[in-house]
Amino acid sequence: MNNNDIFKKLRVALMLRDDQIIEIMQLVDFRISKAELSALFRNADHPNFMECGDQVLRNFLNGLVIHLRGTKENPKNPNEVIAANKAQIQSAPKDFKPKETVAKKPVSKKNSKSYPPRKSAPKKIEIVEKVQYKNGKNKKNP
Repeated sequence: MNNNDIFKKLRVALMLRDDQIIEIMQLVDFRISKAELSALFRNADHPNFMECGDQVLRNFLNGLVIHLRGTKENPKNPNEVIAANKAQIQSAPKDFKPKETVAKKPVSKKNSKSYPPRKSAPKKIEIVEKVQYKNGKNKKNP
């Protein structure tokens, strides 16, 4: 088990979103972007996969301790923090709407609808008919 696996399991177990992980990292003055964070959570065979170093995991764990327990001056109850996080995730509005799957009937040629032919554009009325343009060039007939 490598650092990436540990990081993924902690994220899932504590129900943390990317922006929350970034805030936790900032508690210990460690800056990481969303792109770098998503590279840590990719599959190992993905081209943009990035190995999670010891420094990143160490700073995340130190920030997680501050996030859950608080500081000496302002202690927190970890269970309350996790419960608040869980409530926030459940109450967050979801923009995602799953598609309704509709079973399509197989189309047979016998039962298919016959559509009328497309209407073509109305024919243009030619004002000048059968005019030969010579463009000033005299052509000799052999």
